[in-house]
Amino acid sequence: MRRLGVVQMDSVNVLCRSHYLPVFSRRGDYKSALLERAAYDERLLFEYWGHEASLLPIESYPLFRWRMDDARKGVGTWGRLKRYATSHQDLVKGAIDQIRERGPLGASELTDAGKSKGSWWGWSQGKEILEWLFWIGDVTTARRRNFERLYDLPERVLPESVRNAPVPARESAQRELMMIGARAMGVATARDLRDYFRLPAKEAATRLTELVEEGQLVPVSVEGWKQQGYLHHEAKIPRASKVADVAALLSPFDSLIWERQRTERLFDFHFRLEIYTPLHKRVHGYYVLPLLLGERVVGRVDLKSERQSGVLQVKGGSVEPGVVPARVAEPLAKQLVELASWLGLENYAVTSRKGELMRALKKLTAR
Repeated sequence: MRRLGVVQMDSVNVLCRSHYLPVFSRRGDYKSALLERAAYDERLLFEYWGHEASLLPIESYPLFRWRMDDARKGVGTWGRLKRYATSHQDLVKGAIDQIRERGPLGASELTDAGKSKGSWWGWSQGKEILEWLFWIGDVTTARRRNFERLYDLPERVLPESVRNAPVPARESAQRELMMIGARAMGVATARDLRDYFRLPAKEAATRLTELVEEGQLVPVSVEGWKQQGYLHHEAKIPRASKVADVAALLSPFDSLIWERQRTERLFDFHFRLEIYTPLHKRVHGYYVLPLLLGERVVGRVDLKSERQSGVLQVKGGSVEPGVVPARVAEPLAKQLVELASWLGLENYAVTSRKGELMRALKKLTAR
């Protein structure tokens, strides 16, 4: 988690919650309860708006105080939250008072929480208020209950050493965030460095200039890139043998591929989320995981955890142009077996015969 600096969270649970997958992709089988313990018991991690809704190392908390201050002014947050909170100061005070008196609460547990507004993103008035308080840092996540965020006061959740740590100037905090991103990415463009923690464009450009002048980031040219690249000054090139052994299924929200232009630049791999795309318009499937082999993203598979039957369903998949499906099927099968085992499922099952990759995978399972 410290190496990545930020892991994005997402509510979709068709395979598993997304924030568990980046650790599995990099480390293999592990107890996901370790991540829960680190976040909500040992407080080694905290939740905030890092990239999107994210888990972050606790020592990074002071680096986001400027973002909380901006949100209080209605900058860098959803404008409706600021407007709603401003016109409902009584509800804001009431929510804080209830949390202080009753302990960690979900939005639905607030008195006078109100009803949701009907749409998928339709929040109740209680949720609107609590999310506003979360943005500005007046409440934080105590823990999750079936993925529902339970809000509590920072003084009852965050370690005192973090709450009382010196607050860096926004310029220093932004520079450090860019360096965390640079360390995680290895080589990156200005856009990549800004996007990792969603920094304001003008400020990120200034921070980049400062970091280059300080020698923290080294300008480099990258073969095939039109854009200027920047390298962390401590970056090391991994051994070729180590890179060749890489095999991983990636969460669609993995930081390696979340910036789509970077994904195409690095891997010549066009990837778009189709979770919110109507069924008849989907090209690759609902919950699609790219497959990384060595230095290439060679294909993708649409996966679903069928928990009642204990089966990992492979609903579809394909390889990239020039990739031989038969050569991908075996390492993919190994990844699917490991993924199924980690998820507590008995095995995987190919439920589609569409495409050469699925047919090759089907032949392997028939042996």
